[in-house]
Amino acid sequence: MSNLTRFDPLSLDPVSELFQGFFRPMRSMLTTQDTELASMKIDVTENDGAYSVKAELPGVDKKDIDIQIDGRVVSINAKVERNQEEKEGERVIRRERYSGTFSRSFALGGEVDEANAKAEYKDGVLSLNLPKKAPGDHKRLSID
Repeated sequence: MSNLTRFDPLSLDPVSELFQGFFRPMRSMLTTQDTELASMKIDVTENDGAYSVKAELPGVDKKDIDIQIDGRVVSINAKVERNQEEKEGERVIRRERYSGTFSRSFALGGEVDEANAKAEYKDGVLSLNLPKKAPGDHKRLSID
């Protein structure tokens, strides 16, 4: 059985139809290398005493990584600059530049002990060891 639909040309919004696929070709201009740089994949694990975070930051220089911890919220910011040049003799055949920043923020289940947190960056992987903050002693109020 076939479904019939009536076409009403006056019901179309001409402005939205005009811009519907306008930016799609620009996305295809990005190379796979650029799209990999614009994303950050993370793994977060937890044990009794700490959180462990591993973030993939390929090609990022250690000095261009900024980590901020605010209670239970962790933010990782990175800046990437790439300059690539291919030469053939003395003529420049191709020159490409890429510059950008990307960041990730996420909340953990409990607060982090910022004073004992440690970070290590090796082979494009940022590893964070974030000890959990010890639960504070709750003060019990007596009623007069």
